Amino acid sequence: MLYLTGERLHPHHVRAATFDRRWRGIDPAQVYDYLSRVADEMDRLHRELITANTEAERIRQALRQWQARQHNSRPAGRPAGERR
Repeated sequence: MLYLTGERLHPHHVRAATFDRRWRGIDPAQVYDYLSRVADEMDRLHRELITANTEAERIRQALRQWQARQHNSRPAGRPAGERR
């Protein structure tokens, strides 16, 4: 099986991929070594994506808290854009 249709490609799919043997084909060891490197890179990128998403969520929450503090600290009756 080369790939699963309708499903996202994950590192374990790359590592588990198998190919039909052909008489005049490429070196299977080279193919599987390369697929292992691709899967390792996918793992690394997935970890980086999780880290970036976690950091983005932390920043979003901090921004919401800051906005709430700013909104609550405005004097009553004064529009948001008006200065003293």
